[in-house]
Parts: sequence; C-alpha cells; structure tokens
Amino acid sequence: MENYLYAIITGIAAGFISRVVMLRNDHRNYPTYPHGHLTHLSLGFMAAALGAVAIPAIAEEDYTAVTFLVLAAQQFRDIRNMERETLNRLEETKLVPRGADYIEGIARVFEARNYLVIFSALITSGLAWYLNGIYALAGAVICVLFSLCFMNGSFIGDIAEIERGELHFEGSLLKINDIVFNNVGLPQVRKKIMDEALGVIIKPKDDNARLTLDAFGQRMAIIHDVVSILGSKVEMDEKDLMPMARKDPDKGYLALYIVANEPDLEVLIEVIKKVPVLESSYNTTLKTFSGRKAAD
Repeated sequence: MENYLYAIITGIAAGFISRVVMLRNDHRNYPTYPHGHLTHLSLGFMAAALGAVAIPAIAEEDYTAVTFLVLAAQQFRDIRNMERETLNRLEETKLVPRGADYIEGIARVFEARNYLVIFSALITSGLAWYLNGIYALAGAVICVLFSLCFMNGSFIGDIAEIERGELHFEGSLLKINDIVFNNVGLPQVRKKIMDEALGVIIKPKDDNARLTLDAFGQRMAIIHDVVSILGSKVEMDEKDLMPMARKDPDKGYLALYIVANEPDLEVLIEVIKKVPVLESSYNTTLKTFSGRKAAD
C-alpha cells in the first residue's frame, strides 16, 4: 500500500510541476487571467493523476485503469475545441485579430501540454514503483526539461533577418523600399504617417523561410504580436493607419508598416524576431527531392 501511495504521489507531483512550468503568461499565450490559470492547472492536476495511477494499476493487473487514459485523450481534444471557440469569440472584438492559424496553434499547444503532463507523471510513477526515489527524482527532472524543450519552437528571428525599411510616398502611394502598401488620399494622414510610422523589411534566410513568410496566417501573427507590444493608432474604419505586411513578389521579402503608440524601431525588430513560427505555416517543401530540383 505504501508503495502505491509513494509512486502515485511522486507521479502526480512531477506531472503537476511540469504543468506549472509550462504555464505561460504573456501576449503570445492564452490564458492571461487568473481564472484561466486555475482552469488549466486543475486540468493539469487531473492529467497528472491519470498518468500516475497507470503504472501501479498495470502492475496489479487492473487493466481497466488504462481505459481512463483513452477517455482522457478525448477530454483533452475537447479542451482544444474549447480554447479554439473561446479565442474565435474574442477575435470578433479585436481591431487587429490573431488569425485562424495562430488560434489553431494555441489550441493545439494546450492539448499537447496535457499529454506531456501525463507522460511526465507516467515515467516518474514507474521509476518510483520499480526502482527508488533517486531515480524517480532524476526522471522527474528529465521529464520537466523535456517538456520545456518540446515547447520551444522556432521564431521569426531564426528564419529571417529584420532591418529598417525606407518608408516614403510616391504621390499618394505609401511605399516601403519598392513595395506599395496603399493609396493615402488625405495630406494630413500622409504627414502623420511620415512623422510617426515605422517600417521594417523581413528578409527570409532561405527558400523554405520565404514560403513560411508567404503564409497569410504567419503575417497576421507577426502584426498581432507587434500591436500587442507597441500598440497601434488605428481606429475603427480607419484603413489608412491599419498595420500591414506585404510581400515583394520578385525578391521574396516582406515589408511591415505600423503607426505605433510606442514608435521604437529597435523594440519593433526584437518583437518580430520573437514571433513564433506557426505550425500551419512552417514549410520545408524545398527540402524534398522535387523541391530541391525546383529550387535549383
């Protein structure tokens, strides 16, 4: 009995600590409020409990306990749907939306984190059951570190170089370098843009990065993160001040324009570098045999 209790408590502790460590609270991640934290920590505790009891149950040939893992997988898929639905509703109130690709990525992450919690609890509980506390502690630390490494994806700074863009007008056409953004008719708006707007060039490091930056969802994610940090002076139905990212179709790089509340070019570049590369946008097509031939 003591062996059961020790293995289960150790597994639950490792899984729950793993979930606490994976909980993030910044502009890129949801939730950002205490009630959201409570919801996900509670779900993490239940996931840890499910993973922790699996090994003792199997050791005692109580195989019905394994079916709870299958039921848990279904519940965590429902969590993904819940997150997606919540964020889609919030999109309706945003002047600068995240975009469907960003939302889907966040929903997938919250589902996957619960599986990592189960995995951490399962491994730690198994080590505590069959070996001893030292191995269980080492296993728990490794599982937590693995969870953190698994969470770390790539960022725009890994696949592209960001530099200042030359923002100017040709008549009433707003341009950054040689990329045309829009037609700004009012002289006072043109003056405001020249006085306060920021423009940058995002140059992909290779052809696969170029395809990633081509994705409209990735561009929306970049704009959303920039606005989340620097703010935007856009108002409802004022399209001239709407932040935008457009592509040079011949050279393959992006140009981004924003009239920010905090017009700091260095911060803008750093924010763009830390924008995550979305799973739905990440592209390695040109690494395939046909892709390499096409890129030649």
